[in-house]
Formats: sequence, structure tokens, C-alpha cells
Amino acid sequence: MDRTQYNATVVGKIMVTPDLMIFRIHTDEAREEFEAGQNLLLGLYGFEKRSSNSEPELVPAEGEKLIRRPYSLASEKTETRQLEFYISQVKSGQLTSRLFNLNVGERLYVGTKITGIFRLDETPDGSDIVMVATGTGIAPYISFLRSHIVERPESKMVVIQGAAHRWDLGYYSELTFLEKSFANFFYVPTLTDADDRWDGYRYCIEELLRKDVLQNEFNISPDPERTHFFVSGQPEMVGHVSEWLSDFGYTRHHPDDPGELYIEEF
Repeated sequence: MDRTQYNATVVGKIMVTPDLMIFRIHTDEAREEFEAGQNLLLGLYGFEKRSSNSEPELVPAEGEKLIRRPYSLASEKTETRQLEFYISQVKSGQLTSRLFNLNVGERLYVGTKITGIFRLDETPDGSDIVMVATGTGIAPYISFLRSHIVERPESKMVVIQGAAHRWDLGYYSELTFLEKSFANFFYVPTLTDADDRWDGYRYCIEELLRKDVLQNEFNISPDPERTHFFVSGQPEMVGHVSEWLSDFGYTRHHPDDPGELYIEEF
């Protein structure tokens, strides 16, 4: 089996749940410095084994074909060889079921070009930043914070992370630590199926926003002149939050047509 295109090694694998993992790799050659929020291709051949808890593929992979997909980087932007990703297993998919079967020391393909327009560096200095996520949509915000939180003490920065259960909140410990360490950062996890030990919010993200939690708890207004929103994750959530923001005059950002709402759908 020809694996000559593989150009990186797995150096870390943290299973958050059986279907969510923090995945760290070391590339044979350094990549260029990137902008926080961008993504990179990961790949494996179709002949590689799939995870033990995967399901039959909806579309069977071709054995000699290199399967490649883009994943958001969670790393600090100055990290050019040891890269981190937060990945959800699609049990009937081609690539994630194979990525989840990899162990430390095993090899894979990593693209050479880092791309994407979901970038914090394009927001004006001093503007407040609200980052909304479900699932692995949290990954680009980890890169944002690792790369920029020290540089932007004048901006209020908020992460709203929605999930069903406490164990679905990837990076919970890091985000809680950042909230305690930086006066301008606020972490707002919210659960839709919490147990009795959870003392935080119990809303879906859309309901939390409609209840004016941002305005009442953090004095942050959904005002395009003052606050930029990033929304990343499950398409239905992205659609609902985008509709809510449109009532306040938000427009979707594109490099050729700047707006105040940045969207990354999974």
C-alpha cells in the first residue's frame, strides 16, 4: 500500500467523547503562518481501516483514492508544525471514521495551503466580538483566543457554546480558565439536556440570544457599529442566529463586501 503522500504524524489524540476528539499532528515541513480561523486539508487513503464504532459508509471509499477534507485549525496562528484540530466523527462518512482509527505515531496527509475567510483579524480594532458555536464549530474560536486575546484588551470577547450535555462542551476547561484570566473575556456555555449538577444556562443558543443575555449580563449590544458576530456550527443554528441578527441590520461578511456577520457552516 502506497502511503508516500503522507507528510505528517499523529502526536496527540484526546477523546472528548467517543465521537469527538482533539487531534494533534506534527507536519514533516513547516506550514506558513496562518490567520486564526482558517482551515487545512487532512487526508487518508480509502484502504485505511475505519474506527470500531463507525457505521457502514453511505458511499464506499475507493481504496487507492486519497480522501481529503478541510478542518478548522484550533492552533495559535504562529504554530506552523504542531497543529491542532477538533473533529467530530461522522460514523457513516469516509474520512472522519478513518481519522478516529489513527493512533499516536501513525501517518496521514496534510495539505500545504491554509485557506479561509472566517478571520478575526479582519474585524476593526476595539469592536466587541461575539463567537457563537455548536459542536466542532468551537475550533476556530480557540485559535482566535490563543492568537489574539492578549492583543485586544479593549474588545469585549464572548464565546457562546451550545451543546446537549456537559461532556459535549469541548475546550470547557480552557475557556473557563481564560474567563478567569482575562477581564474582557466571557464564556457562556448553555445546555439543552443538562443534569441536576449543571448550574449554568439551559437554553438553545437562539433562545439565549432572544432573552437578551448579552445585553443584560455583559452590556454587549447586537449593534453592527459596535459588535461583530462569528457564527460556526450546525446549519440550523447558523440560520436561526443569522435571521435574528438581520433584524438588527447585520450583513454577512465577504472580503469583497465587508459585513459584521461571519459565518462558517459545518
